[in-house]
Amino acid sequence: MTRSRLLVWLCLLFSMQALLASVRLPMIFGDNMVLQRGKPVPIWGWADTGEKVTVSFLGQQIQATADDSGYWRADLAPMEAMSTGTDFVVNASNTITFRNVVVGEVWLCSGQSNMEWPVRLVEEDRRQYDHDQPDIRFAKIHISHSGTPQTDLVTDWKVCTPDTVRDFSAVGIYFARRLHRELDVPIGLIGSYWGGTRIEAWISPLGFSKAPSLNSVLHFLNRLHPVTGHVYSKDEEVPGEDELLKMQGAHQRPSRIYNAMIAPLIPYAIEGVIWYQGEANGSDDDIYCDKMKALLSGWHESWAQGDFPFYYVQLANYKAPTEDPAGGDGWAKIREAQRKGLSLPNTGMVVTIDIGEEKTIHPHNKFDVGERLALWALAKDYSHADLVYSGPLYKSYSIEGETIRIQFDHIGSGLMVGMKSGLSSTTPEPHGNLKRFAIAGEDKQWHWADATIDGDTVVVSSSEVPYPVAVRYAYSMNPEEANLYNREGLPASPFRTDDW
Repeated sequence: MTRSRLLVWLCLLFSMQALLASVRLPMIFGDNMVLQRGKPVPIWGWADTGEKVTVSFLGQQIQATADDSGYWRADLAPMEAMSTGTDFVVNASNTITFRNVVVGEVWLCSGQSNMEWPVRLVEEDRRQYDHDQPDIRFAKIHISHSGTPQTDLVTDWKVCTPDTVRDFSAVGIYFARRLHRELDVPIGLIGSYWGGTRIEAWISPLGFSKAPSLNSVLHFLNRLHPVTGHVYSKDEEVPGEDELLKMQGAHQRPSRIYNAMIAPLIPYAIEGVIWYQGEANGSDDDIYCDKMKALLSGWHESWAQGDFPFYYVQLANYKAPTEDPAGGDGWAKIREAQRKGLSLPNTGMVVTIDIGEEKTIHPHNKFDVGERLALWALAKDYSHADLVYSGPLYKSYSIEGETIRIQFDHIGSGLMVGMKSGLSSTTPEPHGNLKRFAIAGEDKQWHWADATIDGDTVVVSSSEVPYPVAVRYAYSMNPEEANLYNREGLPASPFRTDDW
């Protein structure tokens, strides 16, 4: 080997070693990012084993040492909100500087296509928002899936401008704008969503272990026989595998999207999650509530940031309405499961049966969705105790002779018959009649009912049912004209009192 070639080879070798030794952070850290205020903020990455790493930001200097695998982590102490962009510096054998970093509120936006639906397709946004909003930033995660948990993903943070915001979640942006208007602090959104995806793909393996009804999925993930505990090789079929593999596309298999699009985000400090998903699980019944429990408990435990809030969207009205008072068609059952999901810790649900569209699964009104999600956050997480943040939710019922009286939570300043049209506010209809209530006797035959508001309750009856035992409200795929609201203009959730 000639001397010149030896020098070139040595230079290449040293360059490669330097590259391998360089401190590195996952891509969720970058220019323009928002760090969560008021909580410890984990910063992590990789370097040479034993290498000392110093993280410097807003007067803090935190040191960490890379372990045997090269992983290091340094937690910044809780910080106050700050809108002035500042340098964020990581020093080791090399230096990484992220520019224009602010501190505020960070929310994860996740789910399927209605969360993914971009600002550029929302007419309301094109008309009204044509200016920069530097206190709103977002990072959109590139879609990916994996059979094993990953440590990094592809994304970058952008400052909200008319050009950059075009392809980000409209629901997320409306949510952020309401929060920013009320809180006057930077709002950061992490958009991890994928159209047409089932909830199973977003659940962590740990989450499946939290829901006994989903044990078959857990055994599939671990390749274990559900009874004997036999470990199957990759070439053997696990009992129940066929059903799980019917999910269209490899990315739909349990935990695959979690592994690639959620796991690498952990433990980035967040305030909470907004979630819009369920259409791909539209045939589910109460089992969807178990899947929500698996999703949420798995995320909570993995993030190790407590039971952070999880606010979700109940599916909107869609397709042609039915005239069958029994209902139960289409998404009626999964909406009921979503309502029951409110029993899970720190959850909130937005009702959207008044803003869907018969002919599209992607309603164009994302403004009200974002606003209603923001009401939950403002009231529950930001001390806006005066806000009415939910529409009426079924609480209980009592049989009173030929009638059934329904009690509700979240009646606000009172119940009303209301009418919602497009983006306009809900208007009261003082002389209107409540619609989409059905009633049945012990024969389980359903009839459309007369329903009237009586104080803070609704009294339901029918001349065809002299001895009523059960009531249903808006319990169908498209409960068109369902019109029970509180006086703050928020719609009542569909419900049923029976379990037939």
